[in-house]
Amino acid sequence: MQAYIDIHPKVLQGIRTGKPIVALESTIIAFGMPYPKNVETALSVEKIIEHEGAIPATIGILNGRIKVGMKPDEITQMASSKQVIKVSKRDIAFCLSKKRIGATTVSGTLLIADMVGIKVFATGGIGGVHKNAIKTFDISRDLDELSTSNCLVVSSGAKSILDLELTNEVLETKGVDLIGYNTNEFPAFYHNHSGIHIPYMLDKPEEIAEMMHIKWSLGLRGSILVVNPIPKIFELDQAYINQVIDTAITKQEQLGIEGKMITPYLLNEIEKITEGKSLETNIQLIYHNAKVAANIAVAYSKFL
Repeated sequence: MQAYIDIHPKVLQGIRTGKPIVALESTIIAFGMPYPKNVETALSVEKIIEHEGAIPATIGILNGRIKVGMKPDEITQMASSKQVIKVSKRDIAFCLSKKRIGATTVSGTLLIADMVGIKVFATGGIGGVHKNAIKTFDISRDLDELSTSNCLVVSSGAKSILDLELTNEVLETKGVDLIGYNTNEFPAFYHNHSGIHIPYMLDKPEEIAEMMHIKWSLGLRGSILVVNPIPKIFELDQAYINQVIDTAITKQEQLGIEGKMITPYLLNEIEKITEGKSLETNIQLIYHNAKVAANIAVAYSKFL
């Protein structure tokens, strides 16, 4: 792996000495929000993780190298580039061979974090089953990677543009451990009320860290998905945002936008319709997830 991966010295030392580390994806930098807000948000997330006593490790691909722990200038390079590939498992080798810039999705970040031994990952919302999947079979690779990679993922549920009930069914089928962090309801990204019950709830980082230790000590492969509700002050009205999402999806279907570009298009369109409110909610939930993930990483480091 050394021939293709650059690990930031601080991250590498953390891996070797069992210090708490939190992986971060890079699609939010390249596709999730406009420049320079994306740079500001990415650097702020890293500062939150450091403040909580953990080491941030933003993951991406630059100039034919996988970067585990991107430097500020590398984050800026990715954020300002117009030629970025959205990278999941099937895109990694191509992106490296052509020395392209690649922003890792949840699944791509999970895969790389697992390769280098990082056990905690913070994101906004995972991908899942799209609302028209019965016709298109459009199901995110995130769900498969969650079932095979050994990492704990903190998210605010799955993105609201998805079919949340079917996403939960697939998570169950694939045996992904699902834990509500101070909630027994699956969050719906922009708001916290999906109506989907979560059977298991934990409310302390130490409890989650113990579960991580037990699961992987037993040799049980697969990630643990911790769903963390967005603070109520930043929630969007459920009826309002659902109507906005329906409008955005109708436009996306009319334009014939498919595949990897569906999610970036919908998030951008929702931001336009809400006049930036959805973007602010997105940023705040990422900040909150980063803090919780760092707390869990610190607790888990005591088992290493």
